[in-house]
Amino acid sequence: MKKLLLACAALLGSVSLAVSAHAGGTIVVGASPTPHAEILAEAAKLLKPQGYTLKIVEYSDYVQPNVALDSKELDANYFQHKPYLDDFNAQKGTKLVSLGPVHYEPFGIYAGKAKSLKDLKKGSLVAVPNDATNEGRALLLMEATGLIKLKENAGLAATVRDIAENPLGLKIEEIEAAQLVRSLPDVDVAIINGNYAILGGLKVADALAVESADSLAASTYANILAIRAGDEKRPDLQALYSALVSSEAAAFMKQKYAGAVLPSVAK
Repeated sequence: MKKLLLACAALLGSVSLAVSAHAGGTIVVGASPTPHAEILAEAAKLLKPQGYTLKIVEYSDYVQPNVALDSKELDANYFQHKPYLDDFNAQKGTKLVSLGPVHYEPFGIYAGKAKSLKDLKKGSLVAVPNDATNEGRALLLMEATGLIKLKENAGLAATVRDIAENPLGLKIEEIEAAQLVRSLPDVDVAIINGNYAILGGLKVADALAVESADSLAASTYANILAIRAGDEKRPDLQALYSALVSSEAAAFMKQKYAGAVLPSVAK
């Protein structure tokens, strides 16, 4: 009987330790410095009263955070969108999944020679990113503002060849995304990612038009909290995600980034 009681006590102790491992303690998360690590630091304030400490490990590349997550050096990471994660899994054979979207970085149409969309005339020059993914986003934004109409179901894979209607005969110049801000003096308008806009000294609030929160691009390219498959129900990771999509985190994003980073989930 004594041996049985000891065995039961040992079993209960091991169960207790397993539960307590995820009912408090430290959560290790990999992130890009800006804006991800900054947003995580804000989320850490919400986690502390719940007994969780957030350890943020910063990375300057887009490969090591997923490698570290897969090898269990991290509990989660926050730096990428789901299409990138899906491609990484396919290339590396990893089994990482999204716990959910947190924020997106909107594209905007910025003034060059034309100071408003109404100033665009026949043959005006519009600069867009030259890479496939971002060009599709730019063309969808042009369609949303009524400048062009795309072929049905062109979606995010759209290219200039998918333009079905172009009433003003706008000339579209494809330029490397990082060079679009520099192109502004030479074009009428340019369509630029929020990150590059901020780096170039532009304010997203001053854009002539911006992707809406319910756009296809905003939902597809939202930055996610990534975890290992099988960890979806871990209480600590659920608590972390809830903090990242809280009203407090949303207010922080809106105040700090002035429209360059917007919450994906309304709370």
